[in-house]
Amino acid sequence: MKLAAKIDCITKDYVLKSETIRALRGVSFDVPEGDYIAIMGPSGSGKSTLLNLLGCLDRPTTGSLYLGNQDVARLNDSQLARVRAARIGFVFQSYNLIPQLNVLENIEVPLQYRGRFSATERRRCRDLAEIVGLKDRLKHRPQQLSGGQQQRVAIARSLANDPYFILADEPTGNLDSQTAAAILELFHEFHRQGKTIILVTHEDEIAAGAQRIIRLRDGMVQAVEMSGT
Repeated sequence: MKLAAKIDCITKDYVLKSETIRALRGVSFDVPEGDYIAIMGPSGSGKSTLLNLLGCLDRPTTGSLYLGNQDVARLNDSQLARVRAARIGFVFQSYNLIPQLNVLENIEVPLQYRGRFSATERRRCRDLAEIVGLKDRLKHRPQQLSGGQQQRVAIARSLANDPYFILADEPTGNLDSQTAAAILELFHEFHRQGKTIILVTHEDEIAAGAQRIIRLRDGMVQAVEMSGT
């Protein structure tokens, strides 16, 4: 079984004034390639901290975090930035689109971070826009799009660099139920195509669409459950 990620006994401490807060306490689990995982837990359970570590936005205090065969816990900031650009796709609750850029340019952002990209990669970005239903909106800017359309741009952007996996943080939190269902169907479709997805949510019905549910509490894995789907 080939792994997209391996989390091995990681801890994460934050120092606030004279107090040390341990946000994660020995978290361990594997993410096989092609897996679809939902991470759940109450506020303060460590969900956001774990997502930041998986996304190479931060490093664990102790433990190992492998993406493929590379322990990213040992990398410096510039090395982590290169890993983010090459291996990870992000989808956020607030979309995080650049308002000055149009749809196609926003999708191309992960490639722009590398400094240059090919005509083939640009065509891939156009293809992704079509896949998420925005073929006729390529020149529109974010403020000209609905919330659901903006999240579709974000999903296409997350796939532009053909990442190891997609990290989604409450991706339907700002959407109505009908639009949320359409966005989740896009995740399911990309998962059926073999993409690895790790999604943070507080909604049981959204988590039920994943293959596995990892429940956190007080910075620890409380349970790992197989989904009913």
